[in-house]
Order: sequence, then structure tokens, then C-alpha cells
Amino acid sequence: MMLLGRSSLIENRRWRGHGGLRVLHLTLWLLFGGIIFNPFAAWGEAPRPPEDARDVLRSGTVELGIAAGIWQAIDIGNHPPSTDRRAVFVLPKIGMIVTDEFRAGLLSGNIELGVEPLFARFTKPFAAEAAGGTGMLTYNFLSFGRWVPFWEVGAGVLWTNLAPRIPEQSTPVNFVVQTGPGVHYFLTHSLTVTAGIRFHHFSNGDTGERNVGLNGVLPYLGLSWFLTR
Repeated sequence: MMLLGRSSLIENRRWRGHGGLRVLHLTLWLLFGGIIFNPFAAWGEAPRPPEDARDVLRSGTVELGIAAGIWQAIDIGNHPPSTDRRAVFVLPKIGMIVTDEFRAGLLSGNIELGVEPLFARFTKPFAAEAAGGTGMLTYNFLSFGRWVPFWEVGAGVLWTNLAPRIPEQSTPVNFVVQTGPGVHYFLTHSLTVTAGIRFHHFSNGDTGERNVGLNGVLPYLGLSWFLTR
């Protein structure tokens, strides 16, 4: 019985240590495949990248994206245990640019509305999962050629079995708010590599016994395809 229990403990620790890596490796392979097997244009035949992002990012353009990142908890409000929280996030996205360009010099840009499902595998303090979705509002800065800096904000709902096993949370259903900068760089006329970092918060909005909430930073890397009308 002791040997059996020890074996189970070792296997559980291995899963905790490698489950998130499996998710991250799979997502990175999907991103790599998205570059090699661009579903909207073959490499040898793809239109050249735009010299000006305005040629692509117009009202009505649709964005299809996929990204992955590492979520790391940070301590805000003197709750030290909260820093021992880490997860791998997978972030698909669909969005549409809904305005014409606002002319404001270097700050010229337009607004995109989107929906971003999320899937996560926690590796600290123990193995756990999360899933949900957020509505996203993005402002794209259009004055930098192939480079498109942006700032985004989002809010939504998240389910996780991390709670109620941690002291910060007592309910599996939580509310999400997030915001941060990012940048697109056009590789072809439709395909961009995308990177960014967000402040990410989720809590249950005082719907449970405990609601300290979790705050984290989420750096991410991905691909986006922009489909024009």
C-alpha cells in the first residue's frame, strides 16, 4: 500500500509538472503550422506584406487569431500565497474592425470588437483547469507601416476548478477583466505575428464566501489572419 501510494504521488507530480508544458507545446506547434500552412495564401504566391497597415485594417476587416501565453500571479494587496499560481493559457480570437480611422497624428487608429475564448491549464499550486470567454475592445494604431501597436481591454466569465481549493476563491465561476498593450507585424498581406502582455484579474464578485481574487500578468505570442472584404 505504501509503494502504491508513493507511485501515485510521483505520477501526480509528473502530471503537474508536464501537463501545462504539453498544452504549450501543442499550441506552439499549431502556431508554427499556421505560418507554414497559411490557410489563406501559399508562401510562394502570397501577396507582399502591406507597406501601410491601413491597406488591410479597414472597417469590416475580420481577424482570426490564436495565441498562447504564461499566466503568472502577482501580489496586489498583500496576499503572498497568491504569487504561487501559474498557468498556460490558450487564446483563440475572432474580431471585426467596426470604425473608420480616427485621424490623430501618431495616435491615428481604429476600433475592433472581438470575442476571445480562453482555455488554461494551471501548473501551480496544483494541476487545475480553466475555461471561459471575454469580450474584447481593441484600438489599433495605424501610423507605423507594417507594425501595428494596439491596446486592448476585455471583460468576461471564467470557470475553474482551482477554486474552492485555494484560500483566495470559494466559487468555480468567476468574472474576468484584463487590459494591456500588444503589437502585430505583417508577415504577408493577411498574416501577422502578434505579441503582447496583459494585466489579468479574476474574482467571483462577492458571490461566494471568499473573494480575494487573483491578479496576474499574461505575456503571449500568436498569429492573426486579417480577412478583408
